Amino acid sequence: MDRWIPDAGLRRLLTGFLFGTTGCLVTLSPVGKISGAHINPAVSIAFWMCGKMKDHALVGYVVSQMLGALVGCLPLLLWGKQGESVAYGNTVPGEAGIAAAFVGEVVTTACLVTLLYVFVSSNKLRNYTPYTIPFLYSFMVWAEGPFSGCSTNPARSFGPAVVSGIYTSYWLYWLAPVTGVLLVMGLVKLFNFRRHHQIEAARVSYHNHHSPESIKTSS
Repeated sequence: MDRWIPDAGLRRLLTGFLFGTTGCLVTLSPVGKISGAHINPAVSIAFWMCGKMKDHALVGYVVSQMLGALVGCLPLLLWGKQGESVAYGNTVPGEAGIAAAFVGEVVTTACLVTLLYVFVSSNKLRNYTPYTIPFLYSFMVWAEGPFSGCSTNPARSFGPAVVSGIYTSYWLYWLAPVTGVLLVMGLVKLFNFRRHHQIEAARVSYHNHHSPESIKTSS
């Protein structure tokens, strides 16, 4: 890709768009419709904090997300030397160090959760939620990628870490995203946003969906 797209910033922009498009397609797929399409433990934790998931449902989602990330990364081993050259997509702190990577993951995860909260809590906007993801990640990967790889997802970082055998600061890719979620949910509670912005169910996918209660996992 370096030969075809020499500019590093443009490569990150395209990578983020493709990454976000994958998330968009999963959300729009039948699988997304069934599961609610929160394929990120940080997003599931946010729904749980909103009271939309029971404890056992959260555990089940997170375990499934981690296993899915691992299974999804196994085919990367077929890349051989090419896969090794990019550490199989592993995310590690950049040259700016752990502190910058931590802050970057906190901010980008907070942006993701904020966007999802605003869209999913609005009857007018929720159906458009999947289409925002490619553009959000295009910007975030372009701007923050050099600092941490712009994971925002503990599962996304887990699969490549296992396949590559590189666990450099993996703890950061749990602690920072969860911190981002806590900050956003803390502000939601502090300013009582739930009074006017209610999330009906633990789902990102609302396309062709008429019964939000069918995915709701809290009593």
